[in-house]
Amino acid sequence: MGRSTKRLLTYAIGGIFALVGSGIATAQQPVSGVPEFDVPAGKVVKLSAAEQLEQATGFVAGMERVRESVRRELEEARSKGDIVKKLCLDDKLNQLDVALRKATEREKALENAVKVNDAELTNHEFTILSVLNQRATALDAEAKLCIGKEIVAVGDSSTQMDIEGSMPDESQTTAFPTPPLVTEPPACASCFR
Repeated sequence: MGRSTKRLLTYAIGGIFALVGSGIATAQQPVSGVPEFDVPAGKVVKLSAAEQLEQATGFVAGMERVRESVRRELEEARSKGDIVKKLCLDDKLNQLDVALRKATEREKALENAVKVNDAELTNHEFTILSVLNQRATALDAEAKLCIGKEIVAVGDSSTQMDIEGSMPDESQTTAFPTPPLVTEPPACASCFR
């Protein structure tokens, strides 16, 4: 590895550590008030506790729809005997079940936090629900990428090879000289006298 490559690698690793460190520092700052969310138009939206609860209910309902969709795809793969796709979808469905179970628990915890009017706990539970919703969305995308066995046509096949021009015969080829055989005596096993 050259000097410039090592230097570039050192700077890249240092940059990664700086980004990770700033992300950890940002994540550890205390949460107060109402959570802010970026929307596509670039505006920051602050949600009230009731709006958080309403959106959380939508998250759980959406996750249930995703789970049902993946379950139907899994049943279809099973009925077709597509083992590869079945294994992939089964894994995604198991992960979705875990995320949905945790989201349901967090939704109940969010309802309780809203009832006792605890803003910090409400924000905490809503943030976790948002992350679980994002995970379910990612699992849905991964499930759609599950590929089953390829459709192949079985039947007679043949291979034909065409060679352009003529191949040289042995008299036209050049033989390379054989290198001389050079051997060195083995090193002394006990060179101490």
